[in-house]
Amino acid sequence: MKILSTMKSLAVAALAGLLLVGCETVQTTSAGAVGVQRQQSMLVSASEMEQASAKMYAEIISEARQQNKLNRDPQQVARVRTITNRLIPQTAAFRADAPRWNWEINVLQSDDLNAWCMAGGKMAINSGLIEQLRLTDDEIAAVLGHEMAHALREHSREQASRGVLTGMGVSVAGALLGAGQAGQDLMSTVARVTFELPNSRLHEIEADRIGVELAARAGYDPRAAVTLWDKMSTRSAGAPPEWLSTHPAHANRKREITEAAQRVMPLYESARR
Repeated sequence: MKILSTMKSLAVAALAGLLLVGCETVQTTSAGAVGVQRQQSMLVSASEMEQASAKMYAEIISEARQQNKLNRDPQQVARVRTITNRLIPQTAAFRADAPRWNWEINVLQSDDLNAWCMAGGKMAINSGLIEQLRLTDDEIAAVLGHEMAHALREHSREQASRGVLTGMGVSVAGALLGAGQAGQDLMSTVARVTFELPNSRLHEIEADRIGVELAARAGYDPRAAVTLWDKMSTRSAGAPPEWLSTHPAHANRKREITEAAQRVMPLYESARR
């Protein structure tokens, strides 16, 4: 039995080693003034993510158009695109190639407080986020800068890569260890809480930091990110504890954003001259 257990352990270790060999370690962005320097491990290629994102984005926009939920308020759309166009050139501070991406942003008619940016710069913001929180231009810049930062750092590619790695590891490890479906489900839950959620919280912190710098460089007050998340915190009653959430707790997030905003204030003041 001891020999069998040892063999199983060695097999699991060998599997993990084979999966890790296929990972590419990259630095997707330069550090910027906010100092984001973490190396990232990728199994999924950038081109695969961009192609999948472009296809999904086209489907979302097409469906919104058919339902008359696309860009219904011309003034609102113009406002969002003006802010976006000021932010895009500032992405060069983190990636030389980013200003040349095929950026696109649309406003979707929805009460959900949400905005997002896919790989390659395909973006959307919901009208409800702007209207219900009565966002200022500075606060919209904070939202969009944050979402653009996710694309610059290729967080979706990193999450997809981690999902492939975790999924393959859990499935095969569960079989090797003789775990049934319940055992594999438990292992999946443990893997998710241990590896994927903290990684997602780290993504949010990185996006917050890069987002405030993008806003500051574009001439938008980076301190608006603090007022933005204060507004968001009033809508998060009953949120799960931080360790079970993909987003940092609001108190921790506010502290991080405040520190980052203060660090990039000289960039904002320079842009305003």
